[in-house]
Amino acid sequence: MKIARFSRNGKIAYGVVEDDKVREISGDIFGEYTVTQTTYNLADVEILAPIIPSKLVAIGLNYIDHAEETKMPLPKVPLIFFKAPSAIIGPGQDIIIPKDSRRTDYEAELGVVIGKKARYVKESEALDYVLGYTCCNDVSERDIQRSDGQFARAKSFDTFAPCGPYIVTDIDASDLKIELIQNGVVKQSSRTSNLVFNVPQLISFITRAMTLLPGDIISTGTPAGVGPMHPGDTIEVRIEKVGSLINRVKLEE
Repeated sequence: MKIARFSRNGKIAYGVVEDDKVREISGDIFGEYTVTQTTYNLADVEILAPIIPSKLVAIGLNYIDHAEETKMPLPKVPLIFFKAPSAIIGPGQDIIIPKDSRRTDYEAELGVVIGKKARYVKESEALDYVLGYTCCNDVSERDIQRSDGQFARAKSFDTFAPCGPYIVTDIDASDLKIELIQNGVVKQSSRTSNLVFNVPQLISFITRAMTLLPGDIISTGTPAGVGPMHPGDTIEVRIEKVGSLINRVKLEE
């Protein structure tokens, strides 16, 4: 099932995407809900970021090929950092490069959307806490990342967390093709089977430190091929069975 968050005539709602239409949901997608007969053409609604979470937990250096690319040793435990929820944008919205940025990079990532409150979760039970998956782009300002020595500011500028287009449920995310396409050229290409720490391991590890709430997103790390974006670029994150997230790049005015 593909769950969309959309806007029509100023009203924001969730719906189930079926071909070129979306059927509105009544109720709470994290609890009790029904899929109504109210149906719209996708062309007549604006698809928004699928969720605005209480927190976006991101994972660094979590693909074997990316570690090899950066010539860094594989981490012994997941490297956790946070991106501000205010950085989230949806499909079709512009990524804004800050005026003073010297290098702003794309990072294609699989996003895990948490479906229920999670604390001290066992790996064997971790997938029970997943509502579904989405595409994420962990946009990063590299000079600030290096100068600050930590990631929060460099990865939390407004528009630096594109997500979407949908939350896709009931799929096995353990071995999916993940790509980043820049202006029609494939720049990143790997599979989620190359994750150093897989989704159940990440959920178990994170929930030993903090409570994950319904709607929280885990952005699971990026594969090799990270590179800079430029004003005018079209950036697509494409993940097998999950979807295609497309954003344009602009310079801050």
